[in-house]
Amino acid sequence: MSDAHTGEMRKLGRKLSWLITGCSRGLGMAMAERVLAEGDLLLATARDTSTLEPLARRFPQTLKRYTLDVTDAQAADDAVSLAVEAFGGLDVLVNNAGYGHIAPFEQVEADDFRAQIEANLFGVVNLTRAVLPIMRSRRAGHIINISSIGGRIGAPGLTAYQSAKWAVSGFTESLSQETGAFGVKVISIEPGGMRTDWGATARGKTFDILADYESTVGAFLARMDDFVGQEVGDPAKIAGVIFDLSRRQDLPQHLILGSDALAVFERGDAARRKAAEEWLPVSRSVDVDNAAIS
Repeated sequence: MSDAHTGEMRKLGRKLSWLITGCSRGLGMAMAERVLAEGDLLLATARDTSTLEPLARRFPQTLKRYTLDVTDAQAADDAVSLAVEAFGGLDVLVNNAGYGHIAPFEQVEADDFRAQIEANLFGVVNLTRAVLPIMRSRRAGHIINISSIGGRIGAPGLTAYQSAKWAVSGFTESLSQETGAFGVKVISIEPGGMRTDWGATARGKTFDILADYESTVGAFLARMDDFVGQEVGDPAKIAGVIFDLSRRQDLPQHLILGSDALAVFERGDAARRKAAEEWLPVSRSVDVDNAAIS
């Protein structure tokens, strides 16, 4: 499939080829359903692809499945190679796989913290590293990273998950400035709560929080009890937005999705502006005398 043919496919709205991680449930499943319903080609990956069997029966010609642990760099390379072999190229990568656990940092086991960073951040890095040479050679492609409003604003109890999401948002912003010159678009999607099972998984099993964290992490967990199942975001609508982005070239580096995410962002941004103004003299006090800002 030539570069010219890929460009023509985009212009005429013909089939594009996708690789989406974390398709076994939630937003990943919603995106898989939307991509296939629109007639595009999809390599759907997950640790467990058995939940995709109904989609495989409905779309036997346009869906391929691949069992993938995104923390395995070689497996990421193999997944991209399979997509290219099957579809003749790869137009859209969606880095969606990830999870979080809510607990005070002090009570998060080191292995659990590292595993969350590996899945949420290095999974994105591994797939992006695998796909970028292909997209660069074609001078076209979309890399869509699913971050979170938690990649802009921190919350108690999510130190590992949100550290990774902040990194994903920063990685995206930096990478988009590197690749935009040769036609590869990179965007960070930053949604609020969605009606998936993310919240229930993050809430996890009941455990005893150290007393000193009851007013912070404990209060956050209590809010989660009311929040799970009542989230603002509709995964199908978010999937629709992501599909539409695959047909656009004028992408922002960050896109916040959901009224709850917008409200959280606006409150956080106002607090940061206020703090920056209050501490402005201290911020400027360290400059070399008469230094010029270029």
